[in-house]
Amino acid sequence: MNKNPFKGKQYATSKVYRVRPQDIDIDKPEEEKPNVPQGIMTKCPVCGKVIYTKLLIKNFKMCDECGAYFKVSANERLAMILDEETAFTEYDPHLSTKDPLNFPGYNDKLIKLQSKTGLVDGLVTGKGVIGGNPVMIGVMDAAFLMGSMGSTIGEKLARLFERATQERLHVIVFTASGGARMQEGIFSLMQMAKVSAAVAKHSEAGLLYITVLTDPTTGGVTASFAMLGDIILAEPKALIGFAGPRVIEQTIGQKLPEGFQRAEFLLDHGFVDRIVPRDQLRATLGTILKIHSNHP
Repeated sequence: MNKNPFKGKQYATSKVYRVRPQDIDIDKPEEEKPNVPQGIMTKCPVCGKVIYTKLLIKNFKMCDECGAYFKVSANERLAMILDEETAFTEYDPHLSTKDPLNFPGYNDKLIKLQSKTGLVDGLVTGKGVIGGNPVMIGVMDAAFLMGSMGSTIGEKLARLFERATQERLHVIVFTASGGARMQEGIFSLMQMAKVSAAVAKHSEAGLLYITVLTDPTTGGVTASFAMLGDIILAEPKALIGFAGPRVIEQTIGQKLPEGFQRAEFLLDHGFVDRIVPRDQLRATLGTILKIHSNHP
């Protein structure tokens, strides 16, 4: 298992306190009630276990009870996979969408999300080091409009591959998306072809492209650059597909198999090369990059 990707103090396992209903005084004045800071505990959405948030972060944001995966931000992902004590150079951090269709409410939504997430759009790109190997990296963040692909994401990815081709570096892209961004219409769909063309030029230069499919990876992202990787990895139980299972069932008039569109199903049917647990991703990516390294 990798070292803790997040630096800081080590925390001991928190004790479990059981509270009896008779011990709770609902009439106690507000100032006498215990003040629990917001976000100090996190509840697992699968098994319901309440986890000390700092311990959850230490455990790669995986539940130690049932193994469920929590969503991670782009910056958290970078902290998990990049070598410690190495620099990450971010590219095009101020590149933002200009609302090409004047879609009602779109600008206001972008401003709110930028303030809430600290991101300009749903993708962070740059250059980092994994396993001692320099590499170009793109990480999608589902917290920003469900990681939907708009013109900004397409442009940043295309630029990333162009830089990688010029510098003769391999590329890793972590996908997490609901598909094309409806507020940008045809401008969003054009990004599928633009990024795919940049990927093709990168491949023609004899360079490696690795995709890591995380939950969820759907729609136009799956139909373009997510499935164009030379090596396609996935996190356990990640939802991966084009249309949703309900739409498919209604279209074909049949019940879909159990686990359809999950990473394990796609691995069995040859769409994914390997499923890699989150705490093993850095080591796995480092090994792959070392095997294909252009830098002795």
